[in-house]
Amino acid sequence: MEKFISLLVFCTLFFNVQNSMIEGYENLPEIDAWWGPKDEQANQDTSIRPFKVRFEDEMVEDLRYRLKNHRPFTPPLEGSNFTYGFNTNNMENWVNYWADSYNFTEREAHFNKFPHYKTNIQGLDIHFIWIKQENVPAGVQVIPMMMLHGWPGSIMEFYKAIPLLTAASEDRDYVVELIVPSLPGFGFSQGAVRKGMGGSEIAVVLRNLMHRIGHQKFYLQGGDWGSHICKLIATLFPNEVLGYHTNYAISYSPAPYAMWIMGSINEAFQSLVVEPQVADRLYPFLNFFKGSLLGNGYMHLQATKPDTIGVAMSDSPSGLLAYVLQIVSSATRSDYTNREDGGLYEKYTQDELIDDLMVYWVNNAFTTAIRIYSETYNVRNIEMGVLAIPTNVPLWLLQGKSELRYQSPKMLQFKYTNILNTTVLDTGGHFFALELPEIFSDNVLTALTAFRQYWSNKIGCVKKIEPLNPETIARPIIDFACKHFPLDSHLKKN
Repeated sequence: MEKFISLLVFCTLFFNVQNSMIEGYENLPEIDAWWGPKDEQANQDTSIRPFKVRFEDEMVEDLRYRLKNHRPFTPPLEGSNFTYGFNTNNMENWVNYWADSYNFTEREAHFNKFPHYKTNIQGLDIHFIWIKQENVPAGVQVIPMMMLHGWPGSIMEFYKAIPLLTAASEDRDYVVELIVPSLPGFGFSQGAVRKGMGGSEIAVVLRNLMHRIGHQKFYLQGGDWGSHICKLIATLFPNEVLGYHTNYAISYSPAPYAMWIMGSINEAFQSLVVEPQVADRLYPFLNFFKGSLLGNGYMHLQATKPDTIGVAMSDSPSGLLAYVLQIVSSATRSDYTNREDGGLYEKYTQDELIDDLMVYWVNNAFTTAIRIYSETYNVRNIEMGVLAIPTNVPLWLLQGKSELRYQSPKMLQFKYTNILNTTVLDTGGHFFALELPEIFSDNVLTALTAFRQYWSNKIGCVKKIEPLNPETIARPIIDFACKHFPLDSHLKKN
């Protein structure tokens, strides 16, 4: 039965692939659409202004009151662990920690350890961290990279990686100038006041942010929604993006899904879709649907009624904590749902996770953030067709074992026609930079070196190379180049 269903869906997708190849792309996003109040357009302030995160006393007092005066939590079902969502046996510990042990003064200082700025782009005050490089030695080039977060993450998931990415090294002839924005509507960036700001429109805003800062060409890094926005920037502005590193590469065009289904017919077809070492990340085919049904309920809710759930999350910090941390748990490791504590203490500290909650609470940004789902997952965006447009921007893939979804390079090649390298690890989850900042940063810097070498050499073809760091726990189980250039000069060897 599974093979019959697979064949039927494959034929349907194949027909859609053929159609997508001949259809044109219309209604692309406007380059200067105004998303703020219309009466402010004539007096737009285009300056770049320093910004500080503030935990105002009134806000902290109100937050503590709400945390301490919640209604009794409904006891969980016996043995349910995190399978029904956040296990309420853990709620008092988390709520009490946030109210009594989370040091708001120290964490505010932690938020401000890097320089923050705001500037108005298309009517919205966009917040960003900007790590500039000063006193750069002769012969060392400063290269700009924009790094984008997703949901329910925030800029805070990069805080351990930022110093590693921006540090100088004798092994590199460049240093990174790093720009880390809050996506429009997230954290300290304003959200749109009218409908229509989906992923493509956000991509335009953030590309314009890079131009405002002074960079006409730049590198990109992103995961989750950040990867989606980076993908759109690379598609809409391919001549401006020098390279794109992602730890969450997903193509939404029909072709990879047709391949995926084809591979479920038998092992011979499967070998055409995915390397045997990681075939278990794609198959059995029906496991994906089981996981989607169990884990993606929040996505449908946020894509259809974001403002309704936003009322609850904006009013109750306890509710916000349970809602967000349950998703963090399952996105880190799917089997953490079988633990009573959700495995939340395994990879993160309580302060780190509450820092992320504070990004949404301080500025009442939960509702404006999750509107990205409803503004992107709709007919208008599908008909726009941007996601089906191939991009030749050099791409480097980092794929963790416990990522929410996996697509092989063979599946991704229809969207990304210039995949330089894929590093597939036997560790790592969805919040890779927060969980494994050293591995994440090392891989990003390796990619940047490769991008620079690619533009210097401009030669192609396929070459397989040996795995890196074979003695480490996080060793790649596959690390192969899809472009033929000498990788040994920048891949670390034991």
